[in-house]
Amino acid sequence: MSNQAVPGALVLDPMKFFAFNLPATVVSLISLVIGFLMVVVFGYTSDQKAIHAAKDKLKAHLLALRLFQDQISVVIRSYGQIVLDTGRYLRLAFRPLLWVVVPLTFLVVQVDRYLGSTPIEAGQPFLVRARIADPDKLNEASLQLPDGLEITAPAVHVPAAGEVAWRVQAKKNGDYEIKVLAADQTLVKSLVVNSGMKRLSAVRLRGRFWERLFTSAEPALPDSSAIQAIEVQYPERNIAFAGFAWNWIWLFFVLSIVAGFLFKSILGIEI
Repeated sequence: MSNQAVPGALVLDPMKFFAFNLPATVVSLISLVIGFLMVVVFGYTSDQKAIHAAKDKLKAHLLALRLFQDQISVVIRSYGQIVLDTGRYLRLAFRPLLWVVVPLTFLVVQVDRYLGSTPIEAGQPFLVRARIADPDKLNEASLQLPDGLEITAPAVHVPAAGEVAWRVQAKKNGDYEIKVLAADQTLVKSLVVNSGMKRLSAVRLRGRFWERLFTSAEPALPDSSAIQAIEVQYPERNIAFAGFAWNWIWLFFVLSIVAGFLFKSILGIEI
């Protein structure tokens, strides 16, 4: 997934505040649906009576702190009960959250393929990086490009990191396959040059199952490959919403929490 950025870049063009924004619309709809599903799942998998009782006890002890703040023994006893009742509430809420967190994590990973980064634009220079297992073969690595792509600068070798990088530019939109040659092997990496929302995979990896699960949407490189990774530098996507530029994950969590509290009140579910 792409690096997350805290929303903070103000969108200065006032027309963008009201203009139709497909990524923002998609995130809003997903957040609305997920907010609803989280509340429903929580309601069905939690002990609503016990949660309600735990919250009532917390409110009672907080009220006691205000009413008897001049009585030290009552204050100390109330603080102790608040700690115990908070632990009890968290225990009651933890199990239902497990039903939500696991599928939500996989959903975020899949949506990030579309919203985390933007495709390369025609005429926009970008980097292609390859990490070679044997640094001695670094100088032998080469990049083969299909029609529509061109290398615009000599390759840069970084022996300390075992990496070689090429600066590439696209002449026209399209879905491409680039090839990296090293140690008599040829490995292929997908590349998207377009606009809008496309399913992207920034890196193709050898092995590293868990890293691939979260960062790559392509098959693993062969275990016998001399190349450990091939990476394309896609730009990070910032989504204009409410006058600010957001990373989609931040926007999703804010909107889904708002939606969750809205549906909680409508459905009368204790959280």
